[in-house]
Amino acid sequence: MTAPHHHDRNSDRDAGRISAFVVVMSAALVLVAGLVLDGGLVLAARARALGQAQEAARAGAQAIDLAAYRQRGQVVLDPGRAEAAARAYLTGAGATGTVTATGQHVTVTITRVQHLQILPLVGLTSITVHATGTARPAHGITRELR
Repeated sequence: MTAPHHHDRNSDRDAGRISAFVVVMSAALVLVAGLVLDGGLVLAARARALGQAQEAARAGAQAIDLAAYRQRGQVVLDPGRAEAAARAYLTGAGATGTVTATGQHVTVTITRVQHLQILPLVGLTSITVHATGTARPAHGITRELR
């Protein structure tokens, strides 16, 4: 006759602790993977937005007020044309943002929503990225070439 199998309560508790540990560690790994992947996507989106904002501002900074240059030799912007040129660049790049221009500089701020890939599992679906670029008009070569 075999002895009745004795059920050990400690092994049940250990199994429960191990299962909870696996769940917590799995969730932590998913979170870390999300931070790495989605963090990289956000950084890339911000870099792309910054590049586009700077290029749009430079496009606007080419809109020199020719009358002011011919009459007084001053290199200043035509704000209306500068804003239109910067907006045209944004439209061509498929970006949205705000443009302001004065006689001295053009400022472009791009706003982009970056949709996330892994972090939606923890309730974070997207992050809004902002980037600003500013440019001034220049006259001729501004530094010595070597």
